[in-house]
Amino acid sequence: MALTETIAALPWEMVILACLTLGLAPFTPPHIVEKLGMLFAGKLVKPIDWFDLFLHGAPWTLLIVKAVLTTARPA
Repeated sequence: MALTETIAALPWEMVILACLTLGLAPFTPPHIVEKLGMLFAGKLVKPIDWFDLFLHGAPWTLLIVKAVLTTARPA
């Protein structure tokens, strides 16, 4: 099974749950918002910060890719 088929086959509930838990944790303020702010300010320099951005951004990336694959799929 190709990667695109695997992503498209993931249940929406699982992807959304991952975004709401790992994607937003810790919740005040959401870590992803903090790391994106550091990225845009040019302050994302430590390897742990890059890892945090990747870790907390992965569910959101997965959600976007799944949405694109779902809407681009022929009817």
